[in-house]
Amino acid sequence: MMTFSIKKSVAVLGAAAMMVSVAACGSGDTGAQSDNSGTSADGKATITVWSWDTTIEDAAKKYMEENPNVTIKVSNVGTSAQTQVSLNNAIAAGKGAPDISLMEYHSIAQFALSDALEDLTDKTSGFDADYPAGIWKGVQVNGKVYGLPVDSGPNALFYNKAIFDKAGISEAPKTWEEYYQDAKKIRALGDDYYITSDAGDNNQSTVFMSLIAQAGGAPFKVDGDKVSIDLVNDEGTKKAVEYWQRMIDEDLINTKVTSWSDEWNKGLGDGTIASLVTGAWMPGNLLSGAAQASGNFRVATVPQWNEGENINSFNGGSSLTLIKGTKNADAAFKFMEYVCHSKEGIKNRVSSGAFPADSESFKSDYYLNGTDDLNKYFGGQKYTEVLAQAAEQEVGDFEFLPFWSQVQNTFGDYAGKAYRKEEKLSKSMEDFQKSLIDYAEGQGFTVEK
Repeated sequence: MMTFSIKKSVAVLGAAAMMVSVAACGSGDTGAQSDNSGTSADGKATITVWSWDTTIEDAAKKYMEENPNVTIKVSNVGTSAQTQVSLNNAIAAGKGAPDISLMEYHSIAQFALSDALEDLTDKTSGFDADYPAGIWKGVQVNGKVYGLPVDSGPNALFYNKAIFDKAGISEAPKTWEEYYQDAKKIRALGDDYYITSDAGDNNQSTVFMSLIAQAGGAPFKVDGDKVSIDLVNDEGTKKAVEYWQRMIDEDLINTKVTSWSDEWNKGLGDGTIASLVTGAWMPGNLLSGAAQASGNFRVATVPQWNEGENINSFNGGSSLTLIKGTKNADAAFKFMEYVCHSKEGIKNRVSSGAFPADSESFKSDYYLNGTDDLNKYFGGQKYTEVLAQAAEQEVGDFEFLPFWSQVQNTFGDYAGKAYRKEEKLSKSMEDFQKSLIDYAEGQGFTVEK
């Protein structure tokens, strides 16, 4: 059996994706140090943070008001997948990485095993009692802690009630069969109207995998350096693939608009994209990206595969990680602790629209009362109660491969063909499976057949 070296994985992925720019970088022999990082002789510190979550920038402003000797520079280098690529590139180049990076839970293992993250185990003694067990598990690798939970991502159905009403849909669908029937009603409103959009692009990888997970799918298994990959015969995967193929075949989803694009936001704003199933962190993004729909949107728990079930899955959820080698580790960790673990920091982020990760917040007035802007956006609905309910639903045994960035960054190469109707989605998944097996074996994994 070959010994797996994830450093090879990082270098290969970085070399393959150089089209994604890295944020302004400095020098340092570890790769985690930018030019202006470090604590100066007068005790002042500059901390660099990469984050696609705008509430981190809001938190930084609050923190700097209370800590005038600290300067925090937050940069958005792209989506979660793009941030992974940029971080891979910076680490491979030996320069340009930030002190702190926002990182989804499914990406932590790759960077921890490549020795790119600081071990926070000693700094976080007792923290586990403050988070749900599943969320705290998400920041651990081999029993060690490599991040602090920022948010969690139970899925929910966000839908435009005005468009649903116009289509004669009186309530949110409770099953995926009802969702299919509702999709036909919305499609009948006109050529531009769809119940949702999905172009099979890389950003949709987590959406599609969460659909599989909710269907009871477990296409990936990990046991040390042994993995199994089954996107062909796994029953939950087959169920999700067959369902989504029907939606594609009948032109019930917009397969031309890529997620997170200007056109996507426009469609959510004007109602031509009438809903989406995504993580509970979405409200703030809707408010900023699709402000036109204010007052029209509502939230429901996700449709079930079988009536009466109460099963959900997660889409994303993220943590703050400390990049290995920073000269400013203590100051950087204090900011991480403020954002993720202090009541004040969490409360400030929740007030900016963030979805919490800690147990106390789900029961707190500062979360459950919502924000004025978002209460208005969701038409006075107690949307926070629905999202808290989503966080408490059952979840399956879906596992992430320890090279998830490869999954995210190549998903569109295969799935996109099905969404363009060049082939069936089952064939796309078969080819995707083969590519992941080849990649795993190339990185030293034993793939169990």
